Parts: sequence; structure tokens; C-alpha cells
Amino acid sequence: MHWTSIERTPLVLAIGLAILALAGCTTSKEQLLSHGDQTMLDIWQAETGGGVQGDQASHQLLDTRQSLRRPLTDTEVEAAPTIQATYTRTAANEIHRQFPRLPNPDLVMYVFPHLAGSDPVPVPGYSTVFPLYQRVQYAMPGERVEDD
Repeated sequence: MHWTSIERTPLVLAIGLAILALAGCTTSKEQLLSHGDQTMLDIWQAETGGGVQGDQASHQLLDTRQSLRRPLTDTEVEAAPTIQATYTRTAANEIHRQFPRLPNPDLVMYVFPHLAGSDPVPVPGYSTVFPLYQRVQYAMPGERVEDD
């Protein structure tokens, strides 16, 4: 069976594309991701001001930090546990902070005097209180920003 050039063209094209695709996978790591003589420590020190020139800058930074530090006063030491307690996470304050209760106002309803029951019995007028919503509603985290 003889193939004409028109019939061979798709086959030749498919083989050529397969060869090109396989040839693209033959790149070496060194050629693709070449690296110089620098180590990560060298790059880190160069970018953060470390090394010989950075020693003076780091000493100045350390001296500045030391001058800003001061010892706590007795009042601050005594107040520390109280202040720190407000930052302590507990299950209760996490729930109340993340899922605050939505307001559920009470409604006051006045029931007028009426007759009730199969034998009409007089019922005097009275007031009753009930919540607007049947269940307690909670806001999703970040949904409610104002305080009650």
C-alpha cells in the first residue's frame, strides 16, 4: 500500500510534535536553575545588612533598642496580671467575641378584657411580655461591629 504525501502529513506532524515534546524534557537542572557561588547565608546577610558593613548598623540598632527599654515600676508589675487577664483566651470569651448575640427586644402586649372558653368566662385585661424572636440569634464573625 502506497501512501500519498497528503495522507502522511498528519502522521509526520504528530511524530514531530512528540519528538519536540520529549526534547523539552531533556534540560539539565544546572542549565535551568543555575546558581552562583553565593549560599543562602550570603544572600541573607546581603539583603538584611549583615556582614562587615552590617555589623555597625546592627550595633546601632541594638544600642537604640537598649535605650528604649526600661524596667517596670511596682505599679505596673501589680497591674500586669489584671491587664493580661483581658488578653487571655477562654472558651466563653471566644464564643462571645466571635459570635455575639443579636439584640432580641422584648415586646409588651396588652390583652383587652374578653370572654374565653366554651363557657364564656370573663378575663380581665392584662399585659404580657415576649421576645421578638422565638430563639436567640447569633451574628457570624465580623458581621456585627457595634456593641450592645
